Amino acid sequence: MNLANRIAAIAAAAALAAGARASTEEFRWQLPAGFPEPAVPAENPMSTAKVALGAKLFADPRLSMSGQHSCASCHSPERAFTDGLARSRGATGAALQLNAPTLLNVAYNSSLGWRDANLRSLEQQMRGPLFNEHPHELGLAGREAQVEHELAADSEMARAFANAFPRDDRPVSIDNVILAIAAYERTLFAGNSPFDRYVFGGDHRALSERQKTGMQLFYSERTGCARCHGGVNFTGAWVDRDHPEADSVFADTGTGVAVRVPTLRNLPATAPYMHDGRFAALDQVLDHYERMAQDPAADPRLRRAPLTTGERETLREFLLSLTDRR
Repeated sequence: MNLANRIAAIAAAAALAAGARASTEEFRWQLPAGFPEPAVPAENPMSTAKVALGAKLFADPRLSMSGQHSCASCHSPERAFTDGLARSRGATGAALQLNAPTLLNVAYNSSLGWRDANLRSLEQQMRGPLFNEHPHELGLAGREAQVEHELAADSEMARAFANAFPRDDRPVSIDNVILAIAAYERTLFAGNSPFDRYVFGGDHRALSERQKTGMQLFYSERTGCARCHGGVNFTGAWVDRDHPEADSVFADTGTGVAVRVPTLRNLPATAPYMHDGRFAALDQVLDHYERMAQDPAADPRLRRAPLTTGERETLREFLLSLTDRR
């Protein structure tokens, strides 16, 4: 079964689990315990039909200039919606500038992408991979009318668009492609890790004693990890737009450029790490932050006394407890 068919199967199973039967059915979130309902733009309300269409389009290679690439090429469900590469490759085969971040729990990110603080919605962000030209990612620019024609000529896809956008006179459009994929991406959750079962499920056996010690260390002033990696998704957040120095959305962690603080969830499945994929293993990341902790030129939030071997081991074990093995 190829990747497009696997994505379609996943989408079908999710729709069945949610009880999706018709385009008029009220959308119901299937949220992990403890997760808040995501914010949704007023111009793109959720519907089961729209999510199902978005899942199909996410894996549809017709959106790429090669006819062989899709969103799922860089965001594969088998790799926690990443691609396992240090830097992703576009539809022409050219290496892109950045590592593909996971899309799991992306609905809770206060900023999208790696570098642009103005990308505040999935709808905005998606225009990058669709239309970028230097280098090309999917390479849709200039092919919009052709792709709309191909999708409209596909009777199954045309019905899916009509169900998802029943009030539109011309439901098959690139704008609606973007809205549908964004709606689908908002439903990609991972919240059944040992941490979640311990904190939100009350299962005190879900974490080992060493992981519980690592958790205390993570949230302590001793390490300051939670200053940047906070909230349900362990990522950065806007604190006060009038005092950006207190925000944790973007930070220079010793790589020479300020980038969005990524989630710490599902680390075993999302390597390599950092915005440019420079570290292949989690231990290399921990080594990097130990160096930054002793660097007087580093961000003050990173500076601290060195971790002992035992502290580092328990912290590492806690980080691994944030993995949803499903």
